[in-house]
Amino acid sequence: MSTPLIDIRNLEIAFGGGAVRAVRGISFALRQEKLGIVGESGSGKSTVGRAIMKLLPPTTMVTADRMTFRDMNLLEADERAMMAIRGRRIGLILQDPKYSLNPVMRIGEQIAETYQLHYPRATAKQARQRTLEMLDAVKIRDTQRVARLYPHEISGGMGQRVMIAMMLIAEPEVLIADEPTSALDVTVRLDVMALLDELVVRRNLGLIFISHDLNLVRHFCDRVLIMYAGRVVEALAACDLDNAAHPYTRGLLASLPSIDNPPARLPVLKRDTAWLADACVESLP
Repeated sequence: MSTPLIDIRNLEIAFGGGAVRAVRGISFALRQEKLGIVGESGSGKSTVGRAIMKLLPPTTMVTADRMTFRDMNLLEADERAMMAIRGRRIGLILQDPKYSLNPVMRIGEQIAETYQLHYPRATAKQARQRTLEMLDAVKIRDTQRVARLYPHEISGGMGQRVMIAMMLIAEPEVLIADEPTSALDVTVRLDVMALLDELVVRRNLGLIFISHDLNLVRHFCDRVLIMYAGRVVEALAACDLDNAAHPYTRGLLASLPSIDNPPARLPVLKRDTAWLADACVESLP
């Protein structure tokens, strides 16, 4: 079995001097695959992604038996070491380009700036050429025109493609996509997911896909971690979601509306305090 790109064992994250435990004993390994992390808002899934990038507030308490990227100990990595990893080796795609793109910089300038940050010896001409190539790679037409536009002049779907281009231009080994399609309509969402799938397969990346959409994860990811109140309560292959055993996962699945067999009323998920003591640990080497 291949060596994990990211290996996390017993990750704990707490805020407020330890008073609020946002993540409790999470363990998983990411290889060259698409790993989904699913849960309700506040379950801790985005916090895990930010912990990997070390983008949590400095007062946050983060502990783990192991948290590595390749052969690097992320727990001990200082800011200088992380600057060499963020974007260059691990890319982070956020969910709303309106808040991620600089409103006073043209699209092409922002992407080129990212390239020159990670390849400081590149000339301005090389950066512009790579920018146009990346816009073409994410299937944006008339790349020269789009590169001259400002963020407010493009649609949400195109903005998300620009964010993907910006994260991929440095050719990272791992992508963390934090609900990258939540602000998009259904048709554009499918286009963006198809694009991500193609790029991940073609570039042989490891992807952590953070979402609350079980149907999306079911058809897109290879494996799924189900999070509840900061814990992973179930881990299974995405194709086996219908055979999930944990009552929380079953409840999430039951709450999905169906066009073919619409229920008279969607059931309300009933929670059990015993789930807080449950923790699913993947079979890790």
